[in-house]
Amino acid sequence: MSQELVTIETDTKLMTLDEFLDWYPDGYGRFELHNGEIIEMQPTGTHERVTSFLALKQGIEIERLALPYFVARQCVVKPSDSDKSCYIPDVIILDEKALENEPLWKKRSLITKGESARLVIEVVSTNWQDDYLMKLGEYEKMGIPEYWIVDYLGLGGRRYIGNPKQPTISVYQMVDGEYMVRQFRDNEQIESAIFPELNLMAKQIFKIGQ
Repeated sequence: MSQELVTIETDTKLMTLDEFLDWYPDGYGRFELHNGEIIEMQPTGTHERVTSFLALKQGIEIERLALPYFVARQCVVKPSDSDKSCYIPDVIILDEKALENEPLWKKRSLITKGESARLVIEVVSTNWQDDYLMKLGEYEKMGIPEYWIVDYLGLGGRRYIGNPKQPTISVYQMVDGEYMVRQFRDNEQIESAIFPELNLMAKQIFKIGQ
């Protein structure tokens, strides 16, 4: 188990996004809104190690290439067709210039446009359906150009990572308006359209998650 989710009971009706953002406790915990329900994310130490390693690697590449991007510590992503959901990715790379067109970025750290994010990474936990089903579909609909699902424990469904299950990194890249996926395991070097010179093998990530 890499991360547990707990639904927070509230005394009111299902929350809207604005209500959720007003409620969000400053500096405490990590929460998402799923169809009006507050979900508390409770990552384990291993999950945090993997997430931090990935953020570090991306940050080094941004600095090396002097790109106008940065790794956001806590960015809220609003799906295209809902005012009752929002996600906070494990790692998200934002485009500084594109954020000028985000009306709520400065006030809420919230993005609504796919072009504002260059790369989103979700590190899989026991709620793997959220990453492979819900978030995959929403990020694709938004037009986020690249999305990684880092399944370092091989928890995802067999239809996503094969049979037998094994640790897998699925890299979804936008091609003609839809995601195409490539998967990486063991000694394979991850190929990223955003960072074409990235020197990172799948086994390096899996080792951190042991």
